[in-house]
Amino acid sequence: MSTDDIVYILVLVTSIPLGLYIRQTKEAKVKQKLCSIVGFVLVLLTCRLHALHSLITTVVNCIIVKYFDIRYCHWVSFAWCFGYLLGFRTIHLLGIPSAPPLANAVQLLLTLKMVMVAFEVHESQFPLKERRYEHMDGERLKYLQEKYVAVAPSFQDIFLYAYCYIGMFTGPFYRYRTYVDMLNQDCNVIPWKEHAWNRLRYIPVLVTILLVVSHYFKKEYTQTDEFLDEPFWFRVFYIVPMFMVFRTRLYTAFLLSECMCMTAGLGGYPVVSKPKCGQGPTDLQALDDILKKKPSEIEYNFDTVYNLNIYGCELAPTSREGLKSWNMTIQSWLAHCVYKRFPIRSLGSTVTMTVSAFWHGIHPGYYLSFLTCVPILIAEDIWIDLYYKNASPGQQKLFNWVCWFFKMRFFDYMCMGFILLSWKATMHYWSSIYFLIHFIIAAFLVTGLILKSSRHKKTA
Repeated sequence: MSTDDIVYILVLVTSIPLGLYIRQTKEAKVKQKLCSIVGFVLVLLTCRLHALHSLITTVVNCIIVKYFDIRYCHWVSFAWCFGYLLGFRTIHLLGIPSAPPLANAVQLLLTLKMVMVAFEVHESQFPLKERRYEHMDGERLKYLQEKYVAVAPSFQDIFLYAYCYIGMFTGPFYRYRTYVDMLNQDCNVIPWKEHAWNRLRYIPVLVTILLVVSHYFKKEYTQTDEFLDEPFWFRVFYIVPMFMVFRTRLYTAFLLSECMCMTAGLGGYPVVSKPKCGQGPTDLQALDDILKKKPSEIEYNFDTVYNLNIYGCELAPTSREGLKSWNMTIQSWLAHCVYKRFPIRSLGSTVTMTVSAFWHGIHPGYYLSFLTCVPILIAEDIWIDLYYKNASPGQQKLFNWVCWFFKMRFFDYMCMGFILLSWKATMHYWSSIYFLIHFIIAAFLVTGLILKSSRHKKTA
């Protein structure tokens, strides 16, 4: 385990009990400054001189949000934050030392937060038209949105939001409005122990799997001549433990970070308000009604900051469902800021995957993995349309099992791009198994398209 990994774990673990102190703080301004002082100190200690990157990103974004035309500030912020992210990752080309992994983690989450606060400010004046509100009276909706959705942060507010310690290194991503709600509400009335236990109970199993499997299977081995001498079946099998190490490591980090939010009270909303991951309450009328009751009569959940659905990742039959269960708050950001706003719907998934790959990094492995995902989703949708919808319950069950098996193999295969990162290393491994999974994906896609075309001809 590297030094960065140890520091990473220590930050996550110590941040959980810190939240218990934060939730006891009654004064919103005190709570706000305390969260940001802790966050800023952590950035300085872990990133040192590289903390300047986050400082520059934040200060310029504050200026954009406060002084640019509100009609366009969100797109200017998007261009600035992602443009700086590109410079941040290529700065070594100018002879300046690259940022360490922890500084990169800070910059990743900061980029999303700074762009989203610009979107929230814009949408406070130009709210999106959403179907779920079509039944509501316009004046009533405007009142509820101004009360529970709209934001008007000051320069200082945006700066302090940027450095809030909660989720700073690993997420979950949360909106500025969610952060404001945490500051202004009495977090002591929001139960957290049961919710945290439901997440922490997985940690011992995950850590055990991670330590055991990572001891016997190393990514470096895939780049050796000895690996090429292994039997073909072994080279194919090697992706299974590799993906196991990859996902158990991130599962552990995600669950700890969720508990960090819970102890501080961030993301806790009444169940009847139908909170959604990365968004917050979606039924504003129900939220307004329930808050008139006594706190003891209100049931809360932390769905807003749930970043992981382990059962969905492991057992969902389709790739689409599996992807939706992973890093869910980041996907919420991508859906809101990219997918729903891209004018050409047919290209929406490809563009969103590309933005996601760029956000993760500029290593070719990210793009190889994400772009491999696109034909998988297309092929999967075709086969579901061809056979699943009209199949008997027994046939659907068999289809689900077959689909699940291939989903996991596809994810195993794509994961190697995330692990190996470089074009050379990723292609070295994929070529060692003769691009087997790519051929399987192509076979599913081509066969599905032929069968779909044949069916259309018969029904024409």
